[in-house]
Amino acid sequence: MTRLIALTTVLVVLTALPAQGQQMEVSELDSRPASVGSSEYFTGTAIIEPLFSPNEAARASAARVLFAPGARTAWHSHPRGQRLAVTSGHGWVQQRGGERRKIEPGDVVWTPPGVEHWHGATPSQSMSHIAIQEEKNGSVVEWMDPVTDDEYREGADE
Repeated sequence: MTRLIALTTVLVVLTALPAQGQQMEVSELDSRPASVGSSEYFTGTAIIEPLFSPNEAARASAARVLFAPGARTAWHSHPRGQRLAVTSGHGWVQQRGGERRKIEPGDVVWTPPGVEHWHGATPSQSMSHIAIQEEKNGSVVEWMDPVTDDEYREGADE
């Protein structure tokens, strides 16, 4: 019985220790250059600032995206869903076939896996958000058709 207690104590202590060889990682801002969103996937100017990518221990990735007034994504979906945390400005988000919703700083949007949607700034104000999504089979997004000007303006009342 004493051996069992001693062995259990050793196992508890060992599992509480950090894994051998694992190191904390710091990703400096200069190592993650921003880029302009491709006109294939964005209408208007969108600046994408990568924050982190998936690695061997975690499948999530994130980026801060800054939309100029009137800029927006194309219709798209995410295989494991997406969270948007609005950090500045005013924008819109819409699920295909659903009502467009206004989003502003402090709002957090959850889009379930496979749900087609778009998001972007209003016509007169910029907007930025942090987008967080997880990869599935090496992909975090499936891009579709552009959001037309008519779809974007439909029901617009800033």
